[in-house]
Amino acid sequence: MRDAAALPTEQLGELIRLAAEGQSLKKAVFSKPFDKSVKRTVITLRKIGGRVMAQAESLLTDNKAIHENIAPNDLVRFCALCEGYGQINLITTVGECELRCSKSGNRTLLGGDKLLRALQKSDAPSAEIQQNNRQKSYVLDGSEPFLRLLDVSDANGRIKDKRQSKFRQINRFLELTRDCLSNLPSDGELRICDLCCGKSYLSFAAYHYFANVLGRKVRMTGVDLKPDVVAYCNEVAKKLHFDGLDFLCGDISKYDAGEKVHLVISLHACDTATDLVLAKAVEWNADVILSTPCCHHELNHTLNCEALSFIAEHSMLRQKLCDAATDALRLKLLESRGYSVAALELIDPEETPKNIMLRALRVKQFDPDSAHAKRLAEEYEQAKRFLLGQ
Repeated sequence: MRDAAALPTEQLGELIRLAAEGQSLKKAVFSKPFDKSVKRTVITLRKIGGRVMAQAESLLTDNKAIHENIAPNDLVRFCALCEGYGQINLITTVGECELRCSKSGNRTLLGGDKLLRALQKSDAPSAEIQQNNRQKSYVLDGSEPFLRLLDVSDANGRIKDKRQSKFRQINRFLELTRDCLSNLPSDGELRICDLCCGKSYLSFAAYHYFANVLGRKVRMTGVDLKPDVVAYCNEVAKKLHFDGLDFLCGDISKYDAGEKVHLVISLHACDTATDLVLAKAVEWNADVILSTPCCHHELNHTLNCEALSFIAEHSMLRQKLCDAATDALRLKLLESRGYSVAALELIDPEETPKNIMLRALRVKQFDPDSAHAKRLAEEYEQAKRFLLGQ
């Protein structure tokens, strides 16, 4: 090791750095985390944007996964990760070692010296490096007829230059939808609503995915206030022979689906229209809600919190604060109504600042009269009172 007196976690961090820089790292498995919200973390080498990075994938106890890309020479970050786990197994092309933590908190590194000698040799073979190529996970390839009719791709299936971000947005939405399949009925007709649907990119994408890719029977309705947009979308649906998809002109707060709705989606509903979307989805007891808000003006006009005045006195920061607080309140309200919630990135923020998707998955056997539900409701009310100065 670089320092004979180094702690076992520092020694292991150095070994991970050497393996990552030499590209001989197969994987490092971090288990027995001290943070109980984490199940485990695995580090592997991946090529991202032409660079080899050490990607740490952490699986959380709520079954979500988060990713962190670490530079191969970032010793400080590797050591910090090692501090958070009771057992770590480092596997390389030239050997292995293991870090263990006893019940008393003492850490021991087994096989570290032998692995160090092996890694310091210049002839260590390289590990297989996976490509982080988002194109591989795309649901659409550009040749889909609805993309041509919506002017996203040309007659040859090539995505138009000015529509590249829209194509990525649609695919990312379908990837997030795919992640929710286990929360939707596995057979029978799927009832889907796109509220404040606008030009309905997502309506056509969702219908195509469920009906044509998965082969499901789908009945889907898009609702919007603009009659010209609704007429246009109905014409496109007719040309595509999307017989289970129709569009209605009307106020979403007054729209009655008339039956159980399984999935509610909404892209960029303006300001409080998003709240109407979420309220309608909760009223229907929808299994899955996927909503990407647009502007957030309401709280900006009503924010009255002395504790946050040091932020709110700056107009740009005030708006960013209100954006985040509004969506956090929405998620807390959905949670109190029986949903497991998350805020996800829909698309790179460099392409659009409106890139946050609110995801809500209905919790089975949720009791609205339980102490847990009442506590969640009170947390929502407390947060709202805090922001509004009530």
